[in-house]
Amino acid sequence: MQTETVNGKTLETWSPQEVGQALENKEIVLIDVRTPAEYMFESIEDALLAPLSHFSQKALPAELGKHVVLYCGSGIRSRKAAELCLANGFEQIAHMDGGFANWKTSGAPYLGTNMGTGAPERMAQKPAAAA
Repeated sequence: MQTETVNGKTLETWSPQEVGQALENKEIVLIDVRTPAEYMFESIEDALLAPLSHFSQKALPAELGKHVVLYCGSGIRSRKAAELCLANGFEQIAHMDGGFANWKTSGAPYLGTNMGTGAPERMAQKPAAAA
């Protein structure tokens, strides 16, 4: 995890592997800030949706005692959302480096849409490409 100070508050950037482990351990609340259409087509299992276009940090479940981690398609919108949170009351928040694209590249499982049926389907984990 990388950390930086933004206006005296902590912004963390987590790798997909760190997010996956924390999800597995039930240590975080993962929030998708992409559009509803992007979320419905494919998303990370157990992630909640809070689109940046209607984003309100007041609605985030920070009081659950779990760390909040945001993600989007590439990491740009989730960083903007994280900075909004830091500017409006959060002392610390995280977002995922590289967003959903990086999640998929890492080989982590996700929910996708079966194009034959239109139904959601858990996509098989694929090994990450060798460097």
